[in-house]
Amino acid sequence: MDDQSAAEAPFIPPNIDRPRLFTGQSHAYYSACPSLAADAPESDSQNYFVLGVDEAGRGPVLGPMVYSAFYLPHGLHHSLLAQKYSFDDSKVLTPAVRLNLMRTLCTPETPLYESCGWATKILSAQDISSGMMRPGAAAYNLNAQAMDATIEIIRGIVEERKVNVQEVYIDTIGNPASYQQKLERIFPTLKITVAKKADSLYPCVSAASVAAKVTRDVALELCYEEIMKAKSLEEASASTSTTDTWGSGYPSDSKCVGWLRSNMDPVFGWGNECRFSWGTAKEMLELKGGARVDWPEEENTQIRDFLLASTGGAAKKDQELCEWFGQRTATIL
Repeated sequence: MDDQSAAEAPFIPPNIDRPRLFTGQSHAYYSACPSLAADAPESDSQNYFVLGVDEAGRGPVLGPMVYSAFYLPHGLHHSLLAQKYSFDDSKVLTPAVRLNLMRTLCTPETPLYESCGWATKILSAQDISSGMMRPGAAAYNLNAQAMDATIEIIRGIVEERKVNVQEVYIDTIGNPASYQQKLERIFPTLKITVAKKADSLYPCVSAASVAAKVTRDVALELCYEEIMKAKSLEEASASTSTTDTWGSGYPSDSKCVGWLRSNMDPVFGWGNECRFSWGTAKEMLELKGGARVDWPEEENTQIRDFLLASTGGAAKKDQELCEWFGQRTATIL
């Protein structure tokens, strides 16, 4: 790639795992720990780190939800993030500013890269929906999924990577007090502050919100490109006659709703980019021509047993029907 092509290439953060993203798999990413984190002993009460947590993409019907954690030495908390780089709640920053901050964070030999660490947990639309749509008491609601993502990335930084974090600031969803109490029981050695609008109050949470928002935006764009690439030229032309994008992915976005309507399969609806547990998707399938299909359990069992027997039995058990079951097939004319 020449210099001009490299300059024009879109910035893709290192936490974007395309194979997992395109197949609807949730996944976590941890940046390299800054050198200051490696040098600071856990018992050092002066050279400790502060950590902020925030999310992006809680409400959309399309694309993942992203939780992010951002940490740095407490002595640099305000001077580096708020004063030098002007981090703020991602919603008040322009897309260009957010992207530039993320690019700087990922660029070696910059103060952000050398002093800060970060992590993300990308929760796929497929996993969000499958959890929420479990029957009865087994349902895994969005708040529980969000809490578990928060716990996972904090634990990955503090316990697994042994970063000397002593203060944690989190932007809340729901009641701050109950959220904070639960986290304090799990992490009794940490000073945890859960607050509304924390992404405007604490620079480390602002930085986490930027990382989460950029990750979500890039992931959404890549998913759209991959889906449209997979269509034939004829199908793509027909399906994008009313819109050439799916917009922000929020139900309130007319481009998103238009894309869903134009690209709804009568049987399967959409792919793993869609949160089927959202009312927008449910209503559209019920009211806009979605076909009802029953899959008898006994028949499924017979088909599965036949396939496992013919493809190596236990050796293929993990895959079972995932290689073909539920996928679209070519239309026979």
